[in-house]
Amino acid sequence: MHDLIIIGAGPAGLAASIYASRYKIGHLVLGGQLGGTMALIPQIENYPGFKSISGMELTQRMVEQAKELGGEIRTEEVIKISKNQDIFEIQTKKEIYQTKTIIFATGTKRRQLGVPGEKQYLGRGVSYCSTCDAAFFKNKTVAVVGGANAAVMAAVHLAGFAQKVYLIYRRKPLRAEPIWRERAESNPKIEIVYETNVTEIFGDETKVTGIKLDQPHNKAGELSIDGIFIEIGGVPITDLIKPLGVEVDDKGFIKVNVDMATNISGIFAAGDITDAAGEFQQIVIAAAQGARAVLSVFKYLNE
Repeated sequence: MHDLIIIGAGPAGLAASIYASRYKIGHLVLGGQLGGTMALIPQIENYPGFKSISGMELTQRMVEQAKELGGEIRTEEVIKISKNQDIFEIQTKKEIYQTKTIIFATGTKRRQLGVPGEKQYLGRGVSYCSTCDAAFFKNKTVAVVGGANAAVMAAVHLAGFAQKVYLIYRRKPLRAEPIWRERAESNPKIEIVYETNVTEIFGDETKVTGIKLDQPHNKAGELSIDGIFIEIGGVPITDLIKPLGVEVDDKGFIKVNVDMATNISGIFAAGDITDAAGEFQQIVIAAAQGARAVLSVFKYLNE
């Protein structure tokens, strides 16, 4: 029996573990991937205390700090959650755990384009992670789809490897922070294609060779590329909580109050999965929400 189980090992979950240890709350962190989306970011320049740090390194530092304070982190995927009176039962592929409280910090999963060829060429030119796959496209031509921070950062990162990078955005102007927009616009390897959508990804039997567009580009409706990186945001991972009756908004994000509490007693949420994050989904906000949720858990356990 645990006092608290934190589901998710991204910045919200890891920060929650750090604060849970400081509040002497017996807890366990369960997460399928350490760091979550944070671990995939090539360069972070807006987290206090670091002028520049990779997402993987920041993840490692958070994990080390959480463990040094006594937090237990297990890379196990939760597959089912049930409630029996005031006790929650959490089932993974390995174990069944019991806890008095839960903090959901599962974040979001990558949104897909939903166009022909996307699933067919996944891993053969279609990617959702520039940090993971950029090195495979050295001196090649790639496209990045999206216009917010993740897409523009990916384009700048890929320009360090690829010969040519098309940044394709369905609107105008880019939504990224000004500093990242400037870097993309001033990079001679990056060509920004505004007000355009990718309608199909095609290739040969082994790999991607091109994409179709809904607007002509240089008098053509197709671009010849070797790879495409899809960076169009994420959707909340809430499949586990729906059977429990936790309220979500019209976009699927968990509704929380200022204490990061949900409508279900004993269940709290933090990070990108909450409606409190809004459109400003940042590592620093996720970490702060994780800390706030733990204070609420502490008060709840001592009521």
